[in-house]
Amino acid sequence: MAACGAAALAACVDANAADRPAASLDDALAVIQSHRFIDLTHAFAPGIPHWKGAPNESVKTLYTVEKDGFRINEYCHIGQWGTHVDPPAHFHDGLHTVDQIDPKDMLMPLVVIDVHEKAAKNPDYILSLDDIHSWEQRHGRIPHGAFVAMRTDWSKRWPDDGALANKDAAGVFHYPGWSMPVLKLLYEERGITASGHETTDTDPGLATTKDDYSLESYILGTNHYQIELLANLDQVPESGALVWITFPKVENGSGFPARVIAVVP
Repeated sequence: MAACGAAALAACVDANAADRPAASLDDALAVIQSHRFIDLTHAFAPGIPHWKGAPNESVKTLYTVEKDGFRINEYCHIGQWGTHVDPPAHFHDGLHTVDQIDPKDMLMPLVVIDVHEKAAKNPDYILSLDDIHSWEQRHGRIPHGAFVAMRTDWSKRWPDDGALANKDAAGVFHYPGWSMPVLKLLYEERGITASGHETTDTDPGLATTKDDYSLESYILGTNHYQIELLANLDQVPESGALVWITFPKVENGSGFPARVIAVVP
């Protein structure tokens, strides 16, 4: 079976269909395991960077190995803690909750829009249509069903909450974000499945300072989900990788910490 640099498992199977009557899951697994796995997830714990309105996490040890023969911890945190999933129901009643996200929408081609140099020069940088068109000039049209991640290298400020918020003396946040024209192109024309970023918010800091979360509301209003506080996007290519996104199946869940893993050629 030829090595597959396709952006999705389904594409990998299709690319080899001419070589044999049907590709098995064993074949697909062998292809995937031949590549590198990159963890795009921050470990969560008390005191990590978080949305400005979130209370801190607490961890309590209920049982210990020394005393009880096993250890059990009790974790108390909001759903939007650490690297996490925002389902549509986070902003919109009646749309998908965490448990209603289709498992097929957790394995996707990974598209990375790299604007980290622009964000380094301008912390208020907003992703533009030119950034998307430039990516497509290099790699072709963004594939249908992709997960699109905005790379700003903002995650390198982790775990310094103050550095991620980047608040000035007047109390204004300065961190990069998406733009409405880009999101409409991606969700309405390219048909992507989900998107994500390294900051605490979809909207740039200049907007969230004013409690403006209209960009996040737009994404979730399309009944798609997003991932916030991604890590290690500097270790994955702009194109050609897969991403696995997993999280507990919380009944009627409005959000929860997620584990995000890239499979890199």
